[in-house]
Amino acid sequence: MTLAPDDPQNPLERCKAILADLVAFPSVSSDGNRDITDYLARKLEGYGARVTVMPDETGRQANLLATLGPEGRDDGVILSGHTDVVPVADQSWTHDPFTLTEQDGRLYGRGSCDMKGFVAACVAMAPVLGARNLARPVHFAFTHDEEVGCFGAQRLTEWMKRQGISARAAIIGEPSLMQVIEGHKGCYEYSTHVTGLEGHGSSPELGVNAVEYAARIAVKLAELREALKTRAPAGCPFDPPHSTINIGGLQGGQAHNIIPGTARLDWEMRPVQDSDAGFVKAELAALCTHLQDQMRTRHPQAEIRTRTIAEVVGLIPETDNPARALMMALTGANGAGLVPFGTEAGLFQGIGIASVICGPGSIAQAHKPDEYIEISQLARCLDVLDGLADALCHPA
Repeated sequence: MTLAPDDPQNPLERCKAILADLVAFPSVSSDGNRDITDYLARKLEGYGARVTVMPDETGRQANLLATLGPEGRDDGVILSGHTDVVPVADQSWTHDPFTLTEQDGRLYGRGSCDMKGFVAACVAMAPVLGARNLARPVHFAFTHDEEVGCFGAQRLTEWMKRQGISARAAIIGEPSLMQVIEGHKGCYEYSTHVTGLEGHGSSPELGVNAVEYAARIAVKLAELREALKTRAPAGCPFDPPHSTINIGGLQGGQAHNIIPGTARLDWEMRPVQDSDAGFVKAELAALCTHLQDQMRTRHPQAEIRTRTIAEVVGLIPETDNPARALMMALTGANGAGLVPFGTEAGLFQGIGIASVICGPGSIAQAHKPDEYIEISQLARCLDVLDGLADALCHPA
């Protein structure tokens, strides 16, 4: 790009202005993202994009898919980001979290790094992309509810599959310091609810202690965590190379002398292969059936029920990955890495679109008070997107 830094049409200044607008939307997952989605739709339509907004059944959440370039082609590129953010409650911020603040080369604000910075960069480059003679389309895919289970991207990719919309590559702009990332584990989250029978602590045989049964399930999960270490596939590139289980919380009980009637066990697993998830589920289901039968001998209404919070598939490294090749060429990288956190990338991979992660900012800043993104990272992202614009002017 040849514009001077102080030119009002400079993409970096346009990006900063758009990011300020995006941060001003307090799009915490639980509160909805419809307002920010409608803003992005208006922006992209103004730049000549063909825009589809897809509200959920409540109307409070929405996905957006917008396209520049030729219609009816499946050799384009998807630029994907989520517009929801995590809460700021109980965090100590130096800056107003919903007012973008520039200081010492950084832009502070909730979502500035994760991941409104990438979204702003994409929209800031839309007029540049629109002015090029694109031979292949570029799609902007902005989703809801990533932070609570990637529910928006699940809906979006299912819709794309039904509509026959595809692409050669998907770039998921989660913060990676603009490094190319080709893989991460899946993230499956669950809550196991145990319903027993309350009673006086002096007569434990007259009640059904829900916390005790939940604790037995927790012990089983710890045993399964050890068993998973023996199931690591040969040559697995992840660290650690096996699937993992974490127990995030055990809640139940009111007082020392009351038999607790309910309990909740929160846990997650991060599988490196589908068979591990199936193994854990089968073993746990067998135990829960056995324990529930025991409980019902004393209280017929006793129950153990596991609720799926989210099952987000991993991004599996592939030998042939056009998205990786494209982003390595654009960034000058000589390799691609792995990350421990989950993203929406595996959902695009699941509908047959080669996918990688590459976005501005560091994941170390995400979800924290005084979240920020380096301005230099945004500038780097804009340069890469400018290179993508050139690449899309040529057939794949």
